Amino acid sequence: MSAPPITLAIDTAAPRLQLALLCRDGRIDQSIDDIATGHAEILFDRLGTLLARNGLGYGDLQRIAVTTGPGSFTGLRIGLSAARGLGLARKLPVLGIPSLFALSLGTGTGPIAVLLDARRGEAYIQTFSAPGSATTPPQLLPMAQAQALVPEGAQLVEEPFVAMEPLVRFAAAADPQNFPPHAAYIRDADAKPQDAARVPRRV
Repeated sequence: MSAPPITLAIDTAAPRLQLALLCRDGRIDQSIDDIATGHAEILFDRLGTLLARNGLGYGDLQRIAVTTGPGSFTGLRIGLSAARGLGLARKLPVLGIPSLFALSLGTGTGPIAVLLDARRGEAYIQTFSAPGSATTPPQLLPMAQAQALVPEGAQLVEEPFVAMEPLVRFAAAADPQNFPPHAAYIRDADAKPQDAARVPRRV
């Protein structure tokens, strides 16, 4: 059996900075910081430490995975920017793993329902027949409506923190073409253009 590609997984969608490194020998090492903001200030420091303690450098990485949301807009932008930047600099494949999909990977057998509080009386929900095997698309619904969609007997996942070991192992084997590194916000950003005060441009 060939060794897995040295794979880095990044998760900044929830109020944590989570990194996982799949090494040449199949070992997984992790770095986890409970942090709501400030991911950008410590991400590369934590990554450098993670690589160094496993005798690796940036040049040893062979692929990168990053969670794509839904989640914190700022956190997602930081994680995606870091993953894309490293991928571009090192000419590596970058996989974007939707967060609800990633959360399903940390469960046992199906069926599974991932239901996350989206605030404002709403929830993100997606159902799976087994880890990583979606039966519905991710949706943003009123909380009561989302709860009604949870299949009877399904394992319910309500915590937003991705299990990094199954994520990085999945990413090491997945086809990057099936997982483009684009944000999956589901809900639109709160910030809107202020058209009322806009001055018409002269042509």
